[in-house]
Amino acid sequence: MLVVEELKKKIPNATQVSKMMDQTFPLRRREIVTKEPDVQRMVERWPALFTERQVVAEFNRITSKNLEGDFYKALDQHTPRFIELFRSKKGMSGQKLTDLMCHINWMSPDVTALRSVVLKGLPILLGDDSSEVYKTCYDTTKEEVLASVTVGVLTVVSEDPQQQLLNAVHFQPISNAIIIEGGTVMDNIRDFPQAVCLIFGLIYALHLDYPKCMANTFTFIQAVMLGLGSKSLPPKLLGLKNKLLM
Repeated sequence: MLVVEELKKKIPNATQVSKMMDQTFPLRRREIVTKEPDVQRMVERWPALFTERQVVAEFNRITSKNLEGDFYKALDQHTPRFIELFRSKKGMSGQKLTDLMCHINWMSPDVTALRSVVLKGLPILLGDDSSEVYKTCYDTTKEEVLASVTVGVLTVVSEDPQQQLLNAVHFQPISNAIIIEGGTVMDNIRDFPQAVCLIFGLIYALHLDYPKCMANTFTFIQAVMLGLGSKSLPPKLLGLKNKLLM
């Protein structure tokens, strides 16, 4: 395939790759939707699809939406209200959210830190269990953890206890990777929010179901943050949407 051959070059022509991916979109989409090939097969046949630029481009081909632009615009717009909701939450969920927020320097909050806290706090608000999707491990245990992940973001942290704790938010990890079907499909992603953005795009591109344990969170991102799909929301998601807009 021409796209594969172009990517084998030492410096692939990004414009040419994009042009070929545009031209082959109907073929690729039909293959994904009707044949449902395993992800490793897709990595071999369409390696360009697992690059940041083409995840964003493929999402646009499918939805006519700007994945990165719309995702970060909505995330940043709602962050102040999310933080208010986190602070008002009581009980066990409230304690988890408080633990997340303690990693923020409120005198000079970093945008990546704020985005990370909101994305890690959103499943808590919605009653999801993010532990099987947002995974953290040491570099020495990475291979062991991979096998247990169906769809997820893997954050690899330093084993030096002076630098990292496994229950921290990890704003400066060794790496962030996207894992699908037990294999790394994208690695060295710049930060956790970008990894969440890209895994959402890949779920769309590969026509995958949302992980059941995070279905509320991904549906909220889809319907509320990106404005895609049905306008009718389950009560829990509608309730959070209304609170954000108060």
